[in-house]
Amino acid sequence: MRRDPDDFLAAHGYGRARREPLPADASFRRYVRLHPAAPGQPAALLMDAPPPEDVRPFLRIGGHIASIELSAPRILAADAAAGLLLLEDFGDATHAALLDAGADPLPLYLEAAETLAALHAAPPPPGLPAWDGAAMASAAAGTFLDWWWPAAFGAPPSAARRAGFLAAVRDMLAPFPGAALVHRDYFPANLMRLEGRDGPRRTGILDFQDAALGHPAYDLVSLVEDARRDVPAAVREAAIARYAEGSPGLDTADFAAAMAAHAAVRHLRVASLWVRLERRDGKPRYLRHGPRCWALLDRALRHPAAAPLAAFLDAEVPAALRRNPDPVPSDLLPGPLPPGPLPPDPLPPDPLPPDPLPPDPLPKEGNAP
Repeated sequence: MRRDPDDFLAAHGYGRARREPLPADASFRRYVRLHPAAPGQPAALLMDAPPPEDVRPFLRIGGHIASIELSAPRILAADAAAGLLLLEDFGDATHAALLDAGADPLPLYLEAAETLAALHAAPPPPGLPAWDGAAMASAAAGTFLDWWWPAAFGAPPSAARRAGFLAAVRDMLAPFPGAALVHRDYFPANLMRLEGRDGPRRTGILDFQDAALGHPAYDLVSLVEDARRDVPAAVREAAIARYAEGSPGLDTADFAAAMAAHAAVRHLRVASLWVRLERRDGKPRYLRHGPRCWALLDRALRHPAAAPLAAFLDAEVPAALRRNPDPVPSDLLPGPLPPGPLPPDPLPPDPLPPDPLPPDPLPKEGNAP
C-alpha cells in the first residue's frame, strides 16, 4: 500500500504547512508548494509522483547536478518507493516568466548558456539512456510520419518512404556522436533566475529527469531556437558565443554543423507534434507555433550538415506543403479526454514544455524546441 502524502509531510515537519497546488503538467506528477507554519522553516515543494512514475532518475540526475556544483533543487526528504519527494523551492522566477514580463533577454540567455556549458563539461553519470541518431529518428517518425504525413497527404507513408526517412536522419546525425549529459528540454520554462548565486550556479535547472547521453548541440538548439518564442538573432549568436567561451577546445565549425543537424530533426519532429496534439488530443491552439518551427527547419536544412534529411524532403515533400496541414473541422475533433494523462507513446520523444501554454509572443509568419 502506498504511503499517504500527509504522513510523509508530517514525518518531515511539514504536516501543518499551508498547501498551494501548482499547475499540473502532462505527466502523472503533481507539485504542491508548502508554506511552513513553523517560524524559520524554509518553503518547500512536494513532488507527488505515484507509480508508474519513477522518481529515481530525478534523484540520480539531481544528485549529479549538485555534485558538479550547479543548481538543482535540493532534496530535503525522499520516499522513492512511494514517489514522494520534498524539494527546495526555487520560487517562481523562471526565465520564461521573466521574459514574458518584459525582461531583457540577453542576460538571461547568456546565463543559461554559461550554465549549459558547465553542465556539458562535466563527465556524465553512468547508466544514461542513449539520445542518438536511432532514437531521434524513431521519435521524429512518431510525429512526422505518423501524424503530419497522413494529415498532409491523406494517407500514411509507404514502408519504403518510412525506411528512407529513418535512414536519412541516422545518416545526418552519424557524424555527431554524443558523449555528454543532455537535458533534452533546456529552455526558459525549465530555468530559474536564482538571486544570491553567482556564475553557472545562478541558473537553476528544473525537469532534468529525462536526461540522456547525447550530443551537447541538442541542448543549445533547444535554448536558442525555442519552439514557443522568438529569440532575437543577436541574442542567439551571443548565447552561442558564451557557450563556446565555456567550452575550451570546442571546434566551432563542427559544432555549428552539429547544431544544424540536430535543429533539423528537432524542428521537424516538433512541428509535427503540434499536429498530433490537434488531431489526437483536440488541442488546436498549439498549431500557432507551427510557422515558427517550419521556418527554423527551413534555415537548418540550408546547412550542408543537414543534406541527408534535406534530400529526403526535397524528393518526397514539396516545399509548399512544409507547413501546418489544413485544420480539422471542429466537429471532427476528438471529444473531451478522460481524466488523467494519456498513456505514453511506445518510444517517448524528448520532453516538451507542459500544458497549458505560457503567454509567449506569437510570430508574424515564422520562427523555434
